[in-house]
Amino acid sequence: MTPPFHLAFPVHDLALARAFYGGLLECPEGRSSELWVDFDFYGHQVVAHLSSAETGTARANPVDGQDVPVRHFGVILEWEAWHTLAQRLRGAGVRFLVEPGIRFAGQVGEQATMFFLDPSGNALEFKTFRDPGRIFAK
Repeated sequence: MTPPFHLAFPVHDLALARAFYGGLLECPEGRSSELWVDFDFYGHQVVAHLSSAETGTARANPVDGQDVPVRHFGVILEWEAWHTLAQRLRGAGVRFLVEPGIRFAGQVGEQATMFFLDPSGNALEFKTFRDPGRIFAK
């Protein structure tokens, strides 16, 4: 088993974070206080910390012809789970920074990916590989 990672990130409103991560992304909530809330982010612990000073994305770099936020996090899902999530996000009217689609088509790193923001402006990337054995292929 791969060890789960832990990531803490700033949000400007815990209620919106709960609705986004717990509701829309269906991540179960763990411990919390009036200043933070833990989520089970696909088996990993992410913690939304209330902070008005540090939210949002700063800059982007070009990747395969698209602007990708430099600061972002996400998860690699199974092929069908990624497509199910993309459909749910579209149905909920989520505005994508990078629309769901294939990146590096025909290359070793071919993947389906999408980028979007949480309510505090934190960028998330969800991706999938037809062949999970190629996640780190060169």
